[in-house]
Formats: sequence, C-alpha cells, structure tokens
Amino acid sequence: MFGIIRPCRHRLSAGLHAEWLAHLCGLCLALRDEHGHLARMVTNYDGLIISALVEAQSPRAEGRRDAGPCPLRAMKGTSVAKGGGAQLAAAVSLVLASAKISDHVEDRDGAFARRSVALAARRVATRWADQGSRTGIRVGFDTAVLTEAVDRQAEIETAVRLGDSAVLATEPAELATAAAFAHTAVLAGRPENAAPLAEAGRLFGRAAHLLDAVEDLAEDEAAGAWNPLTATGTGLAEARRLCDDAVLGVELALREVAFDQPKLVHALLVHELRQAVRRAFGHGHGPQQPPPGWIGPGPQPQQHPHQPHPPHQYPQGGYQPPPPPAGAPGGGGPPQEPPKKKGRHRGEGGPVDGQGGGCWVPKFRVPPKPRNFFFGCAVATYMCCSCQFCCRDPFPGPWSGKPNSSCDCDCDCCSCCDCSC
Repeated sequence: MFGIIRPCRHRLSAGLHAEWLAHLCGLCLALRDEHGHLARMVTNYDGLIISALVEAQSPRAEGRRDAGPCPLRAMKGTSVAKGGGAQLAAAVSLVLASAKISDHVEDRDGAFARRSVALAARRVATRWADQGSRTGIRVGFDTAVLTEAVDRQAEIETAVRLGDSAVLATEPAELATAAAFAHTAVLAGRPENAAPLAEAGRLFGRAAHLLDAVEDLAEDEAAGAWNPLTATGTGLAEARRLCDDAVLGVELALREVAFDQPKLVHALLVHELRQAVRRAFGHGHGPQQPPPGWIGPGPQPQQHPHQPHPPHQYPQGGYQPPPPPAGAPGGGGPPQEPPKKKGRHRGEGGPVDGQGGGCWVPKFRVPPKPRNFFFGCAVATYMCCSCQFCCRDPFPGPWSGKPNSSCDCDCDCCSCCDCSC
C-alpha cells in the first residue's frame, strides 16, 4: 500500500484504530465490489481520508455495513465503511493510480521503459481511469477535475525553472485534493463545510507532493528523473518549512469545519500528517539552549603561561555547545539525506533465505530475486488479496523481492491521537 498517512497501531487508541481500519476495509471492498479484485491494488492509506471525512460530517448511524472474515482482521468480521464516502474514495484512488502509472510510462521508469510493459501499463491505466470516472458519476463527482489537474503536471514541469518556488510544482496536486475534500461536504449534506475543506485539501496536496519529492530525492537524482526540489533548487530546510506551513494550514482550516465526529479526522490530518513530515525529514531538533544560569560570554579569562590549549572561545552571541557529528540530529553541515526506513521485526541481519510459508508466499530470497513486470503483477495481486502489505512485516517487494516494512513505527508508543485538542 502507499500514501503518506501511515498511522502506527501504537499511536492510535484502540477505538480510533478500529475506525481507521473500517475505512481502509471499506475502500478495499468498494473497489472489489464495483471493479473486481485487480482494482484492490489501488487501495491506499491517503484515499481512506476521503471516506473518513464524509463519515465525520455525518451521524454515526449511517455509512457502515457488516463485512466477512479477512486476514487483515485476524479472520474476524467487523463493521466497515460503505456508501458515498467509500465510493468517492475509490473513484479518487483509481484516477490518481491511473495517473501515477501513466507518469511512470512517460518517464520510462525501470521496467516501464520496455515497449511491451509500457503497452500493458497504459491499458491498465486507461481501465482504472474509466472505472474511476464511472464510480465518480454515481456519487456526483466529476473526475475530469482530477485528470485535468494531472495533465497540467507535465506542462508545469517544463515551465518550472531553477530559483522558482517548489510550490509552483505542487499546484496540480493541490487542485485535485481540494476538489475531492470539498465534495465530501456535498455527500454529507454540509455545503457550508466545502470552502474550509477545499483549503485543507489544497494544503494536504501540497504537503503530500513535497513529502513524496523528499522521499524520492536520492533515487530521482541517481536516475536523472525530474524532481521538484532539484528542478527549483529547493533545499531540504526550505522544503521542511513549506511542509510545516502546510500542516499548520490544514489544522487551521479544519477548525472552520463543523464535524459530528472529529476525532479520527483530527488524528489523521493533524497528528499523523505532522508525523509524516518528521518521518520524511528525520527527527531533527531545534537550536540547543544554554545551560541554566548562563548570562553571557563575560570577560575573557587570562591564559596560564604553561596551559597547552587555550580556553574554549564562545562565539559572538553567547553559548553554543560543540557541534554533534555530521548527520546527527540537530547537527550542522550540509543537509543530510532523509533516513532510510527500517522494519520493526527485520533485525540487523534482515530476513533469512527461505523465510515464509503458509499464506506468506512468496518466501524471501537472499540475495533478493527480482521478477518481471507481469509475474510481479500476479504476485502483487496475491499479496494484496492476502493482506500481506498490512499484516506481514517485513514483506518482500512483488517486483524487487527486497524486504519492505508494513509499519513505519518510530513513535513513542503513546495514545497521543486520542486527544480533545
């Protein structure tokens, strides 16, 4: 699964995690019921926010249905989201996934550089775009807004120059998410919420685009692919500032929305969005404070004639502790690359050759054994249907065979999202 909002089960309370899972399962089942099992591959963490927004503006008695056993829920049945919210989330997910595949084909990324793979990928992208359009029509949402915004991306990429603001490159993502967020107010029968939700969606799209650029920065530079940060010359410090401003803007916009059930939306779009920024940039700390009682540099002490080293010279402006090693949190020097993700259960040695079995197929291979595009698609479909992307940690990449983590847990294991702020 993909998306920037990936809440750890330790950060959400039991009640909020159950609600979050209900929307995730509701999105997955809406895709399956309307478009078949293959469409479930576009299930993503960010798409379920659409469903959560609709339910947050509606009475709790609406928008739920009973679902059968699933490996993701330890083979237990539960109540999952349904109705217009899940359908809108499915439509948006299909159209944006179609755009993502088309972008890979245009950029000739990896296996997409092969003519046969590109042809098959274009057919899948066209099919998902049509399916998303049909589902959008059922809930009164014109997905042309999304496709037009995505089509503008190529035009913007050619127009952006070195020295421009990175925000210029995020405009299509902002327009798409703003339209999707605003339509949740229409589905919930709360038209007065449309304007603040559009603003929240616009800033969420900006943050999502920038965070995706930060996570792909090293890979794009190695491959020579277009990246908004390198194209505009935006450093990590400026990108972090833009993301922090967007997160604050989302929080302020949500305060203007009238919610019946605000807790889950607040947890995802405030706490978890802030956590996504920290995860992408690393846990840097602000300037260190001087020790208690510090009142200034004071007079320069006299050096003893036999003292081998001069006393420590404080720079102008007051006390500053010795700089930490390069790359350490809060350290100076050039910007460091965002930290690589680590699995919780991976251990120092990584997965063992042949690890797996039962439902957890394919097994790990050391070194990883890559698969071609079509075989990888088949493996990805099986892994999606058996919920390995959520339940198996770590899980092997369908195409690369490399281990991936299903839980980016770098939290303090608290229930900080079950708040009333």
